[in-house]
Amino acid sequence: MTDPEFDILDELYFVTPFATLLQKTGLPAAELTQNLRVLLEQGLIRSYWPDPDTELAYEESSFGALSQDCLFLASKEGLLQHNTR
Repeated sequence: MTDPEFDILDELYFVTPFATLLQKTGLPAAELTQNLRVLLEQGLIRSYWPDPDTELAYEESSFGALSQDCLFLASKEGLLQHNTR
């Protein structure tokens, strides 16, 4: 797990919108989106849209367009990896 991925997971103990992640991590939007994509592909986080109760299935082709509107939460596996580092 890279440092940016660790920092992102650090913010995802609760459902968190993209804008908040952008502010808290200090990452540029493109870099944050890429790291979120990697974490989603690994099953370490989950995405939600349009509300915090509706999980959005990850689709590589549409994620970039939706990423800034999504909310994110660490998965159980993501929390385990975050806490064992």
